[in-house]
Amino acid sequence: MAALLLAGGIAFAQAQKKEALPSEIKTEEPAPREKIFNAEAFTLANGLEIVVIPNHRAPVVTHMVWYRVGAAEEMPGKSGAAHFLEHLMFKGTKEIPPGEFSKRIRALGGTDNAFTGHDYTAYHQSLSVDYLEKAMKMEADRMRGLALSPEDIASENKVILEERRQRTDNDPGSRLAEQMGTLLFINHPYSKPVIGWAHEMATLTWEDMKPFYDRWYVPDNAILIVAGDVTGKQVYELAKKIYGPIPKSGKVPLRQRTSSPPLKGKPDVTLTDPNTREPTVQTGYRAPSLHQNKKEALALEVLDEIMGGGPSSRLYKSLVIGQKIATSAGLSYQSSAWDDAVTWVYARPAPGQELKTVKKALDDELRLLIQKGITKAELKDALTRMTNAAIYARDSLSGPAMAFGFALTTGSNVNDVEYWIYDIAEVTAQEVLDVAKKYLDPDAAPEHAPVTGYLVPEIQPPPDEAVQP
Repeated sequence: MAALLLAGGIAFAQAQKKEALPSEIKTEEPAPREKIFNAEAFTLANGLEIVVIPNHRAPVVTHMVWYRVGAAEEMPGKSGAAHFLEHLMFKGTKEIPPGEFSKRIRALGGTDNAFTGHDYTAYHQSLSVDYLEKAMKMEADRMRGLALSPEDIASENKVILEERRQRTDNDPGSRLAEQMGTLLFINHPYSKPVIGWAHEMATLTWEDMKPFYDRWYVPDNAILIVAGDVTGKQVYELAKKIYGPIPKSGKVPLRQRTSSPPLKGKPDVTLTDPNTREPTVQTGYRAPSLHQNKKEALALEVLDEIMGGGPSSRLYKSLVIGQKIATSAGLSYQSSAWDDAVTWVYARPAPGQELKTVKKALDDELRLLIQKGITKAELKDALTRMTNAAIYARDSLSGPAMAFGFALTTGSNVNDVEYWIYDIAEVTAQEVLDVAKKYLDPDAAPEHAPVTGYLVPEIQPPPDEAVQP
């Protein structure tokens, strides 16, 4: 892997340049591209995809099962179903009583959890490699073997409603993001919060969940990812024995989603809440995901690093260090989505500063970017930091497993992850400028208008003056 560490982690052989007759000119073949994680991929006869990421630094593994289904696949009026099913997957099968799954993993010295997004649902355990087979058997058991009582379903419905109250209803920032999402993705399933709308969550029943479970929780819609002290052959043989007998569905639905109409207006959302600790301004711009446009998504990832990559980023240096009008500022873009992704530009004003002033400063930085582009030094530094981060990620178990899971459930493939550092190295300053002009121009009127949100504390009216005698 020495070639990856040269010139910020990327080295390319170039043709030798010398004066010579055409017949004497010799060129060198480009150095072969080396994988970052050396993952191995397999597919069982029942359609289950397998990705194995060997990492022999310690005798432990991370075992994950990802399903290509999330909140975006829910039926109208049934928001929160995907997340509710994630909870119900811990409520028992014929083999494992309710609540026992996590207890058994902890008894083996491991940890487990799960999460849901718009495009995926994932279940994972981290434990000693000696217990990988046990974790596989438990996960395979609940892929098709849920056995739930009405009492379990009713009690868990209360749990998800309480989770929404704590994480969304009592969190002003989450409520603002939720409201902005409805405007960013009008007539698209991304407009629904993953956790669901409370009034719809309260009505979910097993009659709603069973068809969803039967349709999507099948091996030909799942990806098994194992990272750790294993080989591809070991995992394949175990998976074939444990997951292989589960029948293939053969009828996983295609992802067919509604789309947003062109909307030129630029809506603002203001949320006033007395529990707001720090005022915030943020603007969401729709942009292509890696699945939709790989070239533009890579350029947006570089732009993310330059504009929002911590204290050395443009926005932080300008608004926080230079102008001193904000306590934080940044830009965030996540390329893993089946449909449009979102680029967020945000800041928190310093004491005494107005949100509108900070919003203008953010827009001015975007205007400067669009007018002058980025420098060669900025591009080089960003690529070096991004490449080094990818190389350091090899020391992690869960990090690479997550990267492959996000990629494979949102339309990318194994090579998109393995050769990312080579793909990102080909991004040019002009390509970064082009995506900035196309998707982040605060003065343009794109097909899908950006949405700006303001989070402010409640302003109390001044008390009445006391009446003098």
